[in-house]
Amino acid sequence: MSLGISVDITLAAAMSADLVIAQVNSSMPRVLGRSFIHVNDVDVIVEHEEELLTIGELPELESANHIGRLIARLIDDGSTIQISPGTTPQSILLALSDKNDLGVHTQFLTNDIMRLVSMGVITNRKKGFNVGKLVASSAIGTNNLYEFLDDNPSIEFHPSDYVNDPGIISRHNKMVSMNVAMTMDLTGQVAADALSYNYFSGVTGMLDFIRGSSQSEGGKSIIMLISTTIDGKKSRIVPMLHDTAIVVPRGDVQYVVTEYGAVNLFGKSLQERAMAMISISHPDFRDELLFEAKKIGLLGEERTLSESVRGIYPIKLEETREIDGDLITIRPAKPVDERRIQEHFYNQDKDDIYSRFFRAKTRFVRDDLEGMFQIDYIKDLTLLAVVGEFGFGKVVAVGEYLLDQVRNVAEVAFSVSKEWQGKGLGKILMRKLSEAARENGIAGLMAYTLPRNQGMIRLFKSLPYKVSTMYDGGVIELSCRFDEVE
Repeated sequence: MSLGISVDITLAAAMSADLVIAQVNSSMPRVLGRSFIHVNDVDVIVEHEEELLTIGELPELESANHIGRLIARLIDDGSTIQISPGTTPQSILLALSDKNDLGVHTQFLTNDIMRLVSMGVITNRKKGFNVGKLVASSAIGTNNLYEFLDDNPSIEFHPSDYVNDPGIISRHNKMVSMNVAMTMDLTGQVAADALSYNYFSGVTGMLDFIRGSSQSEGGKSIIMLISTTIDGKKSRIVPMLHDTAIVVPRGDVQYVVTEYGAVNLFGKSLQERAMAMISISHPDFRDELLFEAKKIGLLGEERTLSESVRGIYPIKLEETREIDGDLITIRPAKPVDERRIQEHFYNQDKDDIYSRFFRAKTRFVRDDLEGMFQIDYIKDLTLLAVVGEFGFGKVVAVGEYLLDQVRNVAEVAFSVSKEWQGKGLGKILMRKLSEAARENGIAGLMAYTLPRNQGMIRLFKSLPYKVSTMYDGGVIELSCRFDEVE
């Protein structure tokens, strides 16, 4: 006898119970896998026909769509995914429609997973374990989903002691767990219950999948969080979690994504975690969170948010390219990039430093560089070229503009690591900065450079606009206006 759409803890309960009563319902799909109970293990059989519980389409939230687009960038082709149900996961699955050869090992099977199977996005061919099989322990959706499950040889349901086993989860290639949090604090602790003292989620499998995916080769865990309550009056990112159960300890948290950005907390200090969480909180609550972080000692009194207090991360400026066999990500800078930008300049030779800052410089303290990572993405914008894992990558190029509001012209400046010079990074950054400046209503660009810096002169003159050149002592001023095309 098939247990149908709810195998999870049902089989264990039946094996442990003194009295087993089974309802036979022809509407229940016959699902394959370790989902059967022998008729000899049933004490009472009740035949009763009834419609199965169904759930329709969930309401679409724009914040969830933003989260979906951000998470889609973290998931590689060939990954195996686990995702919790809800509005935000629904948006994520829609955002995965351009991926290839995904696999599924999850607790809940939903209509959106079924759609990705029908689109050929989910093939289960590269899972590395249970290859060719979509594995779950329960399902909730429409009648179409239940028909899809019925005697489908590519789908197996197993009990929770198998599906949620971190050892089993970790055997999958590039296992990615995606789970929804209700609240998080500035140190990264996760609460998953809806309200204080309202433990609706019971014994959750969230931590099992987080730990299993972290042990998987190429795996990662992602926490999804809409930044505010539905009415927008409260932040879901709070200074500390005091009156609610902590489902995921801070040490297990890796990626956190809200509609305002994505950060990697793994291996970060408490100070770095606090700045990261504030950077992806709703702009209306950032000042308050910064004040509270200082009050409880997570941040020093000298820390500020500057221009970034109202900045909304422009994901559309992100771009990944392959250059000489290396994947390089071009993206806007974030407040959490402080140390990476400092390390970039510390690794530059003295000639490159002089060309960038017009003086010898050996120290790059926060106050000097703050304008590069505390930005509003409109009046001031910094783009980074980064190689390596998200959250731990190395900055190999920096391009920035800063608006002169009187003239409505933005000054640009660049720095490219020696080993990456001559590979076109400067042109990519210049193009993206000029396009962003135009979209933000800026009239043109300007740059100051030394006569010997021919690379910068050629780079500026590569723009498709009429370039004016002025000499002021030993410095050249280059300028252009976007309405004067050459």
